[in-house]
Amino acid sequence: MSSSTTTTQISRSVQLWLLAGVVMVFFQVVIGGVTRLTDSGLSITEWAVIQGTLPPLNEAEWQVAFDKYKVAAKKQFETLHADMTVAEFKVIFFWEYAHRLWARMMGFVFLFPFLWFLMKKQLPGWLLRRLGVVIGLAMLAAVFGWIMVASGLNNDNRTWVSAYKLVAHLGIATTLFGYLFWTWQRAAQPTVADGHLTGLRKLGWWVAAVLFVQIAFGGLMAGMRAGLIHAHFPVFVEWGRFWQVLTAAPVGAEQVLDYEPQQSIKAVVQLLHRSMAWVLSALVVWLFLRIRRAAASARLRFGGNLLVGVLFVQFLLGVLTIINCIGRVPMALGAIHQAGALVLLAVLLHVNYQFSKSAQK
Repeated sequence: MSSSTTTTQISRSVQLWLLAGVVMVFFQVVIGGVTRLTDSGLSITEWAVIQGTLPPLNEAEWQVAFDKYKVAAKKQFETLHADMTVAEFKVIFFWEYAHRLWARMMGFVFLFPFLWFLMKKQLPGWLLRRLGVVIGLAMLAAVFGWIMVASGLNNDNRTWVSAYKLVAHLGIATTLFGYLFWTWQRAAQPTVADGHLTGLRKLGWWVAAVLFVQIAFGGLMAGMRAGLIHAHFPVFVEWGRFWQVLTAAPVGAEQVLDYEPQQSIKAVVQLLHRSMAWVLSALVVWLFLRIRRAAASARLRFGGNLLVGVLFVQFLLGVLTIINCIGRVPMALGAIHQAGALVLLAVLLHVNYQFSKSAQK
């Protein structure tokens, strides 16, 4: 992300449009998380960009969709949903349909105001360039979303999509969210007062890198259902049993690639995610203390306070999620925890933005 800001005044309507985009991407990621937690992602077996806008409209069409699911996602159906009825299929279909429909809505919300603002010459060059990147990231996320879904279809060895492709899809979506948030931040706040704090700028971006890795580990946790391995906090509760799972088998290339029947690799992923949470917490607190001691603006000090507050809530959500992973990951807590990660990222980007160098563009 560019470290510079612009002193060009962006109209209020453009700012609100950009903010609406940020909010829509946020909810798209959250809906995607719910889709994962409800085993809904394989319920729509075709990537029909235009025809797929309408769901099945009568019982005959619902039966056809259900039959396609039973064939294309045979392993998942037989393993997890062998006794599923058409009525129950409609529930999982809803979440995947909502995920895809929301993506289409984002396209419309972007396109028509964009053309209007372009015609009115309200989009300066720097903003047009960044919006081009936004479009590219959105298209990449959509294509990789289908690649991810396809990885779980017609594969007799997998009950779900590839966890690694899920992480790639989540990573692209998170990058899109962060990039669009930064773009809105530049439009809404053209000047900053803390660009002289170069040391804090470096620390802030290190924290952002660790947070991104932590979000990726969270994606692996979801993709592998790794939370079910050890539903205790702290990790040393029933450590002996967890250690047995962790060391039950070597974690080599074969276990990493064919992770579904393995337990050790899932234990490793959980340990990494939990360990990284402590590292991230320490770095955020360090950044907060550095801000408190620096000659910082009121906006930056508020951002630092908010960052620590959101971190505390997010850590607590992580604990509540893991200790309630009994049999399955709790949907509400899992979705809120994922949403919290994006909120934490947004607050951190707001803090990092205050360290930017002012420049005319």
